[in-house]
Amino acid sequence: MKRLWRNALRIGVVLACLTGVDVAMAAPAQAAFATELGGLPDQFTAGGRVETVSAVVSRTDQGGCIKVRWSMVMSVRGLRLDQVRVDRIEETGSFPVEVRTEGAAARLTDRELDPGTLCPGRTVTAQYRIAFAGDVDQGRVSLAAEAYDQNLQLLSRQTATREVVGRGGAARPTTAAPTPSSVPTVDPTDEPVEVPTVDPAEEESGSADDVAAAGGAADPPDAGAAGNQVSRNGGIGLTEAAFLLGGLLLFLGVGLLLRLRQLTREPEPVVDGVGVAATAGRWERQPGARSRWRTVPRDGGYLS
Repeated sequence: MKRLWRNALRIGVVLACLTGVDVAMAAPAQAAFATELGGLPDQFTAGGRVETVSAVVSRTDQGGCIKVRWSMVMSVRGLRLDQVRVDRIEETGSFPVEVRTEGAAARLTDRELDPGTLCPGRTVTAQYRIAFAGDVDQGRVSLAAEAYDQNLQLLSRQTATREVVGRGGAARPTTAAPTPSSVPTVDPTDEPVEVPTVDPAEEESGSADDVAAAGGAADPPDAGAAGNQVSRNGGIGLTEAAFLLGGLLLFLGVGLLLRLRQLTREPEPVVDGVGVAATAGRWERQPGARSRWRTVPRDGGYLS
């Protein structure tokens, strides 16, 4: 039985060490993807020209080529969603997307995989045309571009926030580079609405064969799942979680080793002589003191 426990503990220690190494090696692999937002103005002008914003994802590792599905999360403050016009475009024109809204936030997810292919040293780009209605006086818009693979696994995410002012509004200084900011999440269970940029004829011509060739239609990714895997907004990301899991597994392995050492330790030898003597002295009946009086035979009741 003791040998069985020893083997089980050894196998557990080996598995714990291997799992920790795998998790530690998988964490840097997620950092091989990066997303950048380009073409952002210092601020958006309501009723002004249409701005074209680009989301670019790149890969720096030596993995294989993959397809990308884009999803854009947009939230507004100080204005309404119906005062914003967003068109997802490619070189061939408008690109079909699916929209889910909740309150002041909306998620636009590509119905098909991006035409480009993401390979090491190459990039895949998505473009969005953004415009605001002329009756907007002042507000703020937050954009979060998310790149997913064909299995809806988040690759990378980048966010930015810009002010929206009317034509006569004063300019507010903002950083030209994208700044991380929190974007409200959108529940994917909400009823999707049709995108005004999707041509009905193009929507109708998308048969099952076209969907299969493009990677198949998929449900929009959960907005809350993005921050749990790769997040630039702070909090615990995948790398931090991997280190915590590795530390926990290391602690478990050390505990198993200590337990294994305790089980395999030989018991202390017992000196037979001392033990027998102590036992004999405890249970053996001790002889009493010899009597000083001696009994003599009697002869008729008189001593001779």
